[in-house]
Amino acid sequence: MSPRSLLSVGEVARRSGVAVSTLHFYEAKGLIRSLRSEGNQRRYPRGMLRRIAVIRVAQRTGMPLAAIRAALAAIPGDRPVTAADWARLSAGWKAELDARIAALTALRDQLGDCIGCGCLSMTDCPLRNPDDALAAEGPGARRLGGAGGGKGA
Repeated sequence: MSPRSLLSVGEVARRSGVAVSTLHFYEAKGLIRSLRSEGNQRRYPRGMLRRIAVIRVAQRTGMPLAAIRAALAAIPGDRPVTAADWARLSAGWKAELDARIAALTALRDQLGDCIGCGCLSMTDCPLRNPDDALAAEGPGARRLGGAGGGKGA
């Protein structure tokens, strides 16, 4: 790759609209990669601009960096993201977004009832315990850590 086809970190930051520190962060997280000049300065292939654009769009949709990294891992880092790559990535992300939108819409629609009762009852609240699904497990907090716990608390 000729030195003329490589961009400095400042050029990439300016052209992509992200801070230099963000580029360093993306690189540390394995989302992008750079080459090093003879003076040990970061240099990026021009195609990295498109990869950064894909990362930014994915972040705006709320995709976690781990999911973005996993999706980009299927695309060789030595070439720009193609239209076919984008179609494949965005189709997968669209399905996840649709599921999140449906969940948020249901939550939004249930908020009025919750505010109306004000109790947040663990047995009756459709937000905390839909259909009293946790009743079979007995009394007490069921979603607070532990083997069966998780992030739902």
